[in-house]
Amino acid sequence: MVSTEYFVHPTADVSPQASIGAGTRIWNRAQVREGAVLGANCNIGKDVYIDFDVHIGNNVKIQNSALIYHGATLEDGVFVGPQACLTNDLYPRAINPDGSLKGASDWEVGETVVRYGASIGAGAILVTGVEIGRFAMIGAGAVVTRDVPAHGLVLGVPARLVGYVCACGAKLDVDEQGHGRCPRCHNLIEIGATTK
Repeated sequence: MVSTEYFVHPTADVSPQASIGAGTRIWNRAQVREGAVLGANCNIGKDVYIDFDVHIGNNVKIQNSALIYHGATLEDGVFVGPQACLTNDLYPRAINPDGSLKGASDWEVGETVVRYGASIGAGAILVTGVEIGRFAMIGAGAVVTRDVPAHGLVLGVPARLVGYVCACGAKLDVDEQGHGRCPRCHNLIEIGATTK
């Protein structure tokens, strides 16, 4: 689909019921489901899957083969690395206890929120129900099972808070008063427990 407002590669599958912002680019074999909302100036890489009713802000970059499932909200400026996965079911089963195949009414969708400017590393998995704070950074391959504070840096399986990062991405030097100073751009950041 060619548009003067946004670009969709001919091999991509974009539902006519999706809303796509101006300047957004959707590349090879990506799929955007019905009810999905993508803001302006987003870059959706090859083989990305964006489930129905997912909300994505402006200036978001989603790298190749990332999976963003129903229940996810990505605010403006979020980065999602290749093969990252945002899940939506805390109790995944194909069948009910009686052996019948589960249907849409047999499970409860979880919600995942990724706040402004946060980054999700390559191959990371976000278990549904977590909130990732502003400018937080999730390391490659991490499995996130709980909320991450604003500017928090988490690594590992399960992901653990190992420090804090600046909006520029550099690790902060944090003093005893909870002030983080960036050695790269010299910003001063107040470190707090809030994810917003």
